Amino acid sequence: MKASRINNIAGWLLLGIILSSLLLPCSSHAQQKAGRLRLGYFPNITHAQALYARATGEFEKALGVPIEWVPFNAGPSAIESLFIDAVDATFIGPSPTTNGYIKSRGAKFVIVAGAASGGSGLVVRQDSRIAGDQFFNGKVIATPQMGNTQDIAARAWFAAKGYRLKEQGGTVELVPLSNPDQLSMFKKKQIDGAWTIEPWLSRLELEGKGRLFLDEKTLWPDGRYVTTHLVVNKRFLAANREMVKKLLAAHIEVTQRINADKKAAAKLLNKQLKKETGKALKDEVIKRAMERVEFTWDPIAPSLRKSAEFAHKIRFLRAVPRLEGIYSLELLNEVLLEKNLPAVGE
Repeated sequence: MKASRINNIAGWLLLGIILSSLLLPCSSHAQQKAGRLRLGYFPNITHAQALYARATGEFEKALGVPIEWVPFNAGPSAIESLFIDAVDATFIGPSPTTNGYIKSRGAKFVIVAGAASGGSGLVVRQDSRIAGDQFFNGKVIATPQMGNTQDIAARAWFAAKGYRLKEQGGTVELVPLSNPDQLSMFKKKQIDGAWTIEPWLSRLELEGKGRLFLDEKTLWPDGRYVTTHLVVNKRFLAANREMVKKLLAAHIEVTQRINADKKAAAKLLNKQLKKETGKALKDEVIKRAMERVEFTWDPIAPSLRKSAEFAHKIRFLRAVPRLEGIYSLELLNEVLLEKNLPAVGE
């Protein structure tokens, strides 16, 4: 079966899930104030606030309710969980957020804050003979998951360089691989490179002896673009505004602590990563990863819209992306005002 047909079938199935969920009666957690928060995140450095808060219990302390932490490997899975009301909020990247927002016609969730900028790019094997942009014919490049933020960035970049993907009859093959599988296959020389996220960029460089071919920040104005933001189920937000406001206040405080002492934060994050993945990062890996990521509550909204335009240009999004209402930053700006910090915009 051709890849395009598989994508169409997957799209229709996902749309069916969305429409079904929108037709269902409001779930009990949305009808009344919740006694817990089900919070999604990825065990990555670009989701540092979630890792830090899970390690220290800061979010539970601030909210006064238990948190059910739900880990994901990539964005599309997190969006699917939002669609079926399996999580109330999640840290997530821009591309699956945009895709999910459009497919749900803006009915399911909103962005309430930023979390990270930077920390993604393309690493290639030293022996891959990729000496420049024109050397990717016949190469196999991995991304974490079809349709996730790094996958869209890779597709847009290769299209801009004049390449056609193998699935379209071209010469460059993009393969979806989980981050651990990327590293394993990179070492075995089964892929030529990977467009991924920290700490995997640094792991591919240092453990896989790869070379950073492209730091994605070089493609963006001022080197800033949203890598991670925080989205919340709209029904949950409507019924639990005070809880979400407390979550945002704690999110800002955790972000400030990380930025105030990245060395100390790195140790804490590494300990949490070991607990969740079974293995701590090498000191040089996490140090390099932390240096590449900007931790922020600013959603860097213009970059989200630009990312959506990329997705439409390469026909991953068929319709012109209409993102009106995707942001709900009132609570964030209320908290920033109370903390004498500058407001953020859309």
